[in-house]
Amino acid sequence: MAYRFTDEGWDRWRFAGLALAALLIVVVPSLLLLQLSRDSVNAANWVAHTQAVSARLYVLQADIRDVESAALTMSKGVESDALRQRLRRADYIGQTLGELSNLVSDSPEQLVRIGRITSMLERRMALAKQIADSVDSPRQRQLIEEMTFSYPIRDIVVELQHHEEQLLTKRVAAAQRQQRLSTLVTWSTLAAQLLLLGLVLWLLKRQIGRRNRAEQRLLQASARAGAVLQTVREPIVLLNAEQRIVLHNAAFAELYGVQGRDANGQPLQSVGEGAWADPIIHQRLADVLLRGRELWDYEHEQRGVDGLVRIMLVNARRMPLPDSDDEVVLMTVSDVTLQRAVQLRVEELNRQLEGKIEQMAEVNRELEAFSYSVSHDLRAPLRHVAGFSDKLARHLGEDADERSRHYLQVIGDSARRMAALIDDLLVYSRLGRGAMRLQPVDMQSLVADTRALLDSNLRAEAGADGTVRDVQWNIGPLPVLVADENMMRQVWLNLLGNAVKYTAGREHALIEISAQQLPDGGHQFTVRDNGTGFDMQYAGKLFGVFQRLHKASDYPGTGIGLASVRRVLTRHGGRIWAEAQVDQGATFHFILPPPAPDAHS
Repeated sequence: MAYRFTDEGWDRWRFAGLALAALLIVVVPSLLLLQLSRDSVNAANWVAHTQAVSARLYVLQADIRDVESAALTMSKGVESDALRQRLRRADYIGQTLGELSNLVSDSPEQLVRIGRITSMLERRMALAKQIADSVDSPRQRQLIEEMTFSYPIRDIVVELQHHEEQLLTKRVAAAQRQQRLSTLVTWSTLAAQLLLLGLVLWLLKRQIGRRNRAEQRLLQASARAGAVLQTVREPIVLLNAEQRIVLHNAAFAELYGVQGRDANGQPLQSVGEGAWADPIIHQRLADVLLRGRELWDYEHEQRGVDGLVRIMLVNARRMPLPDSDDEVVLMTVSDVTLQRAVQLRVEELNRQLEGKIEQMAEVNRELEAFSYSVSHDLRAPLRHVAGFSDKLARHLGEDADERSRHYLQVIGDSARRMAALIDDLLVYSRLGRGAMRLQPVDMQSLVADTRALLDSNLRAEAGADGTVRDVQWNIGPLPVLVADENMMRQVWLNLLGNAVKYTAGREHALIEISAQQLPDGGHQFTVRDNGTGFDMQYAGKLFGVFQRLHKASDYPGTGIGLASVRRVLTRHGGRIWAEAQVDQGATFHFILPPPAPDAHS
């Protein structure tokens, strides 16, 4: 498991470690110095103890010499109180030996030596007293020799003194080591404490820096929040439990005529010259704070300080304050007067549009009736005219003169032309009214089928000698688009048919078809020919119904084909235009936009 520490957690661990370091650096060296001080005192006491033993030995030896010298002097017949007093010191030597025994009680070897000295001194002091009383005694010499040679204590005293000197050397060395160790610990402790003090100062400086940076960031965040609040053009206000203003932005002050921060602390109903005097809005705001309800898109009609009646959209919710335990109401106010007016206008326009739609439906019904009438009622008279003109021509036979035959020919041609016009009008009407069936359409195949149909017509129109017109087709790669296939077939049939028709005067006709994709995803198609062309000043009439730029006798047609093309492209959201020069061919461009996302799945 991985643990993630926050800055606060790191601070706690850092200060805990700092406290532990302070404890180790302050308390442990203090205890160590106390122990070293005790050891130093003990070492000093042992040095003093050894010196005391040496001093008592010196006193012991001095007393022995005084007693023996006094005894030898008195054995020569010299008698004085001073000598007697020195001789009586033999009685105090036991006390000195007792003090030595106490001093060396920690050393069994020294106690053994003290015991040997005690036993020898008792006999030696007794011999010294006998020597003092043996004036002119024949045993005097024997007693002196016995005291001097039979009970020697000098070697034992030297051993005892030498042992104490060795102990003194060791104890002085131990005391010096303790002193050096104490000095080292003292300086190390001082260095560690100085380091700890520096670390504490560094941490304090860093903590103060972090606090200052945090306060600076907090001030910057507060300033940014305040700037955003004051920049928002939607009125915003904070209200406390008494519905007094805690904070507001400039938009609120501007809307309700508040100067600066004068509104802070004032009751809401006292601002805006009675705009908030409605008790219903106060009850709803109280419910927001007391019951935790949120006020969503509540419409409140107000009269502003400028005297205009506005419809305000009020939203309010409860929120806690970051710097206290109190909760306030955050209220936003939006002026939707214009939106409501626009909505009413839209509703009115929708009602009018519904009426227009009904009118258009009525017009469409009438158009349907008219189309039916044209399709059925007008065809029958035309058939009668064309049929009876043919019967009349056959009836007259050879009896008809040239003028009569001409009249009958004009009547038949006009009837057939009228039938063609009716058919084209019906096709044009269906292109505008029929429902579109959008599906993927392969423009390459559609153009190929149209070319095959036109080539077949050219072969059917071949002259008596069987010569077929020379038409060269240059067809570039064409895309697959989502469109109405039947309508697009009508587009290509009209455009390519016109190209074939208006290049009839060329020995070698050239027709080019190409396409390119546009940046928005649409496609632009181009149909170019080297035919008769037209004058661009009449280009505005090109796509109108029954508008022709050439004589019908030169180029047959009804003048509805290009109008039908524009209607199809308009229904697909596209457009068409033409470029031409007289006797130098024409170029037609049309654009199909990209399909809508839901146009075809």
